[in-house]
Amino acid sequence: MAKQNIRKELKVSAIENGTVIDHIPPQSVFLVIQILNLNKIRNQIMIGTNFESRKFGKKGIIKVNNKYFESEEINKIALVAPSATLIVIKDYTVVYKANVEIPDNINKIVKCINPNCITNHEKIPSRFSVIDKDDLRLQCHYCEKTTKGDNIQFI
Repeated sequence: MAKQNIRKELKVSAIENGTVIDHIPPQSVFLVIQILNLNKIRNQIMIGTNFESRKFGKKGIIKVNNKYFESEEINKIALVAPSATLIVIKDYTVVYKANVEIPDNINKIVKCINPNCITNHEKIPSRFSVIDKDDLRLQCHYCEKTTKGDNIQFI
């Protein structure tokens, strides 16, 4: 018997309107869900991890129906998944596609790790300069304490 061509792809249904976060490192998929509070919204969400990727080997993907992310949310994604691609869908059509980028400044989304920092004692929004985008490091505007990427705590 001849071997039939067997399709070995997993199909994930398209979304009519919403956002796709693609090319997420597999180990960061659930962190992205957590920092965006996607577990608390009622929209339909499709999550996949450890999919084959020609570019990265393995990747994760999150599709969120009827949700468009604000710049602060996109900055959060960039901090934990700098290889991610953001795709905006309207009427089943891609209207915007771009790689996320770590910004030069991070405001109001990350907590300073210095317990004595004024932002941890008064109602002052945190402000950081990104001093290294490759080996992620942030410097607090107020106390000048440096935070490494793996120590980042989101507010």
